[in-house]
Amino acid sequence: MVDLTVYLLGGKDKLAIRVGVGTTVIATAIGLARMPAAARTLSVFGLSALATGLCLRRPPHSPLTTATAATVGAAAIAVGLSHTPKRDPGQAALAVFGVGSLAAARMMLAYRRRRHRLGTRTSQGSDWRPSGRTDPDDGFDRQLSVTPLITPVDQFYVTDVNMGAPLVDVDEWRLTITGLVGRPQRLSLAELAADAEEFDAVMVCIHNPVGGTRVGNGRWLGVRLKELLERADPFARSTTLVTRAIDGFTASLPLGPVRTGTWDAYVVIGLNGEPLTAEHGFPARVFVPGIYGQYSGAKWLTELELIAGPHSDYWSPRGWPHEPAWVQPQARIDAAAPEATTDRTIAVVGVAWAPPHGLAGVEVRADDGSWQSAELARELAPSSWRRWRARLDLAPGTHLIAARAIGRSGEVQVRRGRPPFPVGASGWHTVTVRVCS
Repeated sequence: MVDLTVYLLGGKDKLAIRVGVGTTVIATAIGLARMPAAARTLSVFGLSALATGLCLRRPPHSPLTTATAATVGAAAIAVGLSHTPKRDPGQAALAVFGVGSLAAARMMLAYRRRRHRLGTRTSQGSDWRPSGRTDPDDGFDRQLSVTPLITPVDQFYVTDVNMGAPLVDVDEWRLTITGLVGRPQRLSLAELAADAEEFDAVMVCIHNPVGGTRVGNGRWLGVRLKELLERADPFARSTTLVTRAIDGFTASLPLGPVRTGTWDAYVVIGLNGEPLTAEHGFPARVFVPGIYGQYSGAKWLTELELIAGPHSDYWSPRGWPHEPAWVQPQARIDAAAPEATTDRTIAVVGVAWAPPHGLAGVEVRADDGSWQSAELARELAPSSWRRWRARLDLAPGTHLIAARAIGRSGEVQVRRGRPPFPVGASGWHTVTVRVCS
């Protein structure tokens, strides 16, 4: 169902949910209006209690959920009491109390939003600024590729299980390292920024189909998890690192490769020279280049907990494998067009990735012909994507162009198509072109 939703709606899934909820509320209200007064009163209070419980089922009780609960409470009081057979003066007081609670929640929400904006601006001080490599160059000019080398933040894909990003007060926020450690840690954003370093890496959503756009290449700012864990002095019996978000979401990683540095795991605080946006996990998130984003770690990070034994994460009971899924080599065709109006030479350009070891090559072919090596742009980092281009001389007619990636580890992108669930999509990306005579 998740894959189908992503395929049909893309980034509009939250909008669709809101429209669906609104339609359900309207339909429910129409149904309640046709019920007898006593039954209507009981139904309204029952539904409001259920809605309030759902709003507050996961910590923390954010201003948005508080406002939602207050709205439901006010509606229940106004509607339910107005249909009570016996009225008394206390009903008006209760209705005023409900509306007052809603107003207070809205004021608190506005206050927290202001604090969040102030905190974000404060965090953009000198400690946040990168080393100056803000405009990387891979040797391909704009005429040779239609895809930016670094994905702009506003074009970087966003996916999460929340209806909206939690609001975080940067002055109060702390990252704690707890559990089976000898020296528990409590770190501020400024302390993380002091030890942060830049790195280039591609992040891929496990729901990204072959040729899809739920992938982005970024210049990240983060602190190595290995260094943070060394500060905490993990106990020998600890085996699992649980990354926990402020809303209770968890994603766990095996501690061994993270602690030894075999996996380049980071606590990320910046993207493309700026602090993370709220949608991308402000103030911090965990990112392991080479692992699909779903398994890489939590956004809106608040705690790193070390435990002994496995941990049941958010996705574990929903049918997804418990162990992290690794990104497979993939090549994407972004454009295929004649180099000139009367030219039969087709220029094919795109991007390809094979983190964390890097991309060895990209091959392109037309129909069932032989594979032709594409020209690769310079590599920013093994975990980053690389742009590529190829030229194909084609006869007039319709042709099917395919591309495949080859990783340095020896993996070759397979032809067999596979849906994203449960370990990521596979198959060659193909496009159809028509060459005129």
